[in-house]
Amino acid sequence: MDTTSNPFAHGAAAAGILVGAFIVFAIMLVPAIFYLLTLQKALNRCAPENRAMAPGMVWLMLIPLFNIVWHFFVVINIAKSLGAEFQKRGVSEEAEPGKKLGLIMCILACCGIIPLLGMLCSLGALVCVILYWVKIAGFSAKLASPAA
Repeated sequence: MDTTSNPFAHGAAAAGILVGAFIVFAIMLVPAIFYLLTLQKALNRCAPENRAMAPGMVWLMLIPLFNIVWHFFVVINIAKSLGAEFQKRGVSEEAEPGKKLGLIMCILACCGIIPLLGMLCSLGALVCVILYWVKIAGFSAKLASPAA
């Protein structure tokens, strides 16, 4: 069948591409939501007076393009909050837990837009996101334990 004379064939192809893009977006959104839940939980486990930002503010990371800059603020404020909470509880941790790794992650993500170099930076950012996520989850678990 000749698809050039059938206008429905083009619409079906466009709909297929749109559905495929939606599925890819949904698959990428699920880990992002769990990542943000981890960050929010870590902030919730800090006493309100030790929080450098409200826990719900992490959800601003879902705003495209804005999240590139906002991630820096989230990393810095989580580090301040965790540092203050650990200091209040007398738990020995670095002064700003997770800050160095988090900033490296954010910088690599920003460098991901550079042609050619961007692929390597994006891969590095993905590795750092996973490491940062695990690190913050660990700090959060330490705050949840009765000994902390």
